[in-house]
Amino acid sequence: MKKIGFLSFGHWTPSPQSQARSAADVLLQSIDLAVEAERLGMDGAYFRVHHFAQQLASPFPLLAAVGAKTRKIEIGTAVIDMRYENPHYMAEDAGAADLISGGRLQLGISRGSPEQVIDGWRYFGYRPIEGEDHADMGRRHAEEFLELLRGKGFAQPNPRPMFTNPPGLLRLEPYSAGLRDRIWWGSASNATAAWAAKLGMNLQTSTLKFDETGESLHIQQAAQIRAFRAAWKEAGHTRTPRISVSRSIFALIDDHDRGYFGRGSQEEDKIGFLDENTRAIFGRSYAAEPDILIEQLRKDEAIAEADTLLLTIPNQLGVSYNAHVIEAILTTVAPALGWR
Repeated sequence: MKKIGFLSFGHWTPSPQSQARSAADVLLQSIDLAVEAERLGMDGAYFRVHHFAQQLASPFPLLAAVGAKTRKIEIGTAVIDMRYENPHYMAEDAGAADLISGGRLQLGISRGSPEQVIDGWRYFGYRPIEGEDHADMGRRHAEEFLELLRGKGFAQPNPRPMFTNPPGLLRLEPYSAGLRDRIWWGSASNATAAWAAKLGMNLQTSTLKFDETGESLHIQQAAQIRAFRAAWKEAGHTRTPRISVSRSIFALIDDHDRGYFGRGSQEEDKIGFLDENTRAIFGRSYAAEPDILIEQLRKDEAIAEADTLLLTIPNQLGVSYNAHVIEAILTTVAPALGWR
């Protein structure tokens, strides 16, 4: 059994071929798709965060809106770039969104990915401290955020406050108990997966990873997941961690599916460079008739290791078509693989 969610990057473009031609379109359609995904029995609605791009950015208004419109589905991110985040303000926003949803927030964070602009986090007012690079800064912000989510008081109260304070040091409000255990780290390497496990975060691994062994993506990710579990056990955590894998998977059911994805699908992993020094492997897409798709997916070792599968969706094709994509996976593929 697996939890299955969708992952939207929230693209929009004014092109007449796009069903999402503005930021308003993407935001409102994201809410509608989460409602429809819940009706279809999907387990999660997840959203990517990119700054300086025609894509979803500040996630908490959207997460709060989805939480208010739904009742059961998990809502989350994959991922928030922590180089851009104020951990204190983020803890307040996350607490509020989680309370609105009734404790359904599953928040994926990371140190970030290649950007639209050079050092975009500098425009948000952040700088690495001495001895840090930008990735170190993102991980530092993450650790500060995790500490705040513990809910311990740390701020000295004013002796003459406007409103009566509870005794002792004050914490940030609103506080949502349990959210600390629902933070995920988006990891691109074995080392950061082990670091996330040590800190007690769940693991998200995407459709790309640093190429550390030259093997296929799914094999490298399976090894990464096993390294994460070993580090989790060594850290002595008592709860069972969650682990997600993201994939592009399309069941070719009708002529629309075949027209969109039936030709020229990416059936092999690709190698690229995230910067001049970082070689990465980008995972293949799966697009085939259900019986073929089932056999292909049986061989994906990382999916087998994970408890949660996030399906990347073509959000610009609109709510109705993406609901069809989701339903096809849930009804024609997932049961045959034992995911349902």
